Amino acid sequence: MKISTNKFVSLSYDLNVGEGEERELMERATDETPLEFIFGTNSMLEAFEKNLDGMAEGDAFDFVLTPDEAYGEYDDDAIVDLPRNIFEQDGVLNEEVIFEGNTVPMMDTNGNRLNGSVVEVKEDVIKMDFNHPLAGETLNFSGKVLVVRESTPEEIAALFAPQGCGCGCGDGEEDSCGCGSEKEMAGGCGSGCGCGGH
Repeated sequence: MKISTNKFVSLSYDLNVGEGEERELMERATDETPLEFIFGTNSMLEAFEKNLDGMAEGDAFDFVLTPDEAYGEYDDDAIVDLPRNIFEQDGVLNEEVIFEGNTVPMMDTNGNRLNGSVVEVKEDVIKMDFNHPLAGETLNFSGKVLVVRESTPEEIAALFAPQGCGCGCGDGEEDSCGCGSEKEMAGGCGSGCGCGGH
């Protein structure tokens, strides 16, 4: 069976970021903890799927995605100062959530979910970076197709079930999507929560 629309796919891979000697291992999906998804359901980056289309169980892959094919170029305009009070409850900042380096699920004025990384906590503003963590990066995927099979009706239904930010890559907390998991890096959270591919 070959990878095509609505097939259940399981992969092991290494994701290296950068070019040439500067490449750095960003994440690894192993045989024990593979990346699993349903092909052609907008849960992965389009260019990621295009490189896997038509492959079968046991096939090896090795391909590169440019920033344009992955998460875009780094955008300085995506770093913004937001009023501190929008992060406060009863006048108190939740320092367990709002601290430098943490990723916070948020919503824009149109109701779109997105993730922001806390860059700096100031007295009156919180500086947030809404770039994807891999914006501007060249992504090098190398790995193997472990499983290709028909997806079940339950697996397809689960794609459309409301579950936090709709990607299922959180750490158990509602709306937690900035988890750095294989799903996120490969685009698996979908565009609805800011860590997907669109």
